[in-house]
Amino acid sequence: MAEANWYVVHTYSGYENKVKVDIEKTIENRNLQDQILEVSVPMQSVVEIKNGVEKAADKKMFPGYVLIHMVMNDDTWYVVRNTRGVTGFVGPGSKPVPLSEEEMAGLGFTAPDVVVDFMVGDAVVVTAGAWKDTVGLIKTINEAKKTITINVEMFGRETPVELAFTEVKKM
Repeated sequence: MAEANWYVVHTYSGYENKVKVDIEKTIENRNLQDQILEVSVPMQSVVEIKNGVEKAADKKMFPGYVLIHMVMNDDTWYVVRNTRGVTGFVGPGSKPVPLSEEEMAGLGFTAPDVVVDFMVGDAVVVTAGAWKDTVGLIKTINEAKKTITINVEMFGRETPVELAFTEVKKM
């Protein structure tokens, strides 16, 4: 399955929450929970002072925009693009461009911490990528980069390969 990314959808001003609710209903009706993972209208808490009275309020960080965490394919594109109030995806022409991890971190969205119980010397099987179904022993673990290094046999030699935590599972 393709990887889910965050996309920005442009909406009519003031329709952000309605678009969010409509997309969530469509996800449920069409059973797309595994393809459209989250719909978000980023809010920011602010303190307003009106007539000398302080009042806490939530303001939209990006009026006219909704963030959607989804796997991009024809079905999901069609569902989002044809939701009432949506004017289109943000990107050149009709091709949506996903937000990078750096852009999402700048918005306060960070990838969830991956907790693993790997130890050096554990046997793992690769579950994705070019080395899928390869078995190897963990040589190093890099917590900061969330990667491990295993040795695989290539051209008759042991070759170190760096893999993300999410690309392997313990045997």
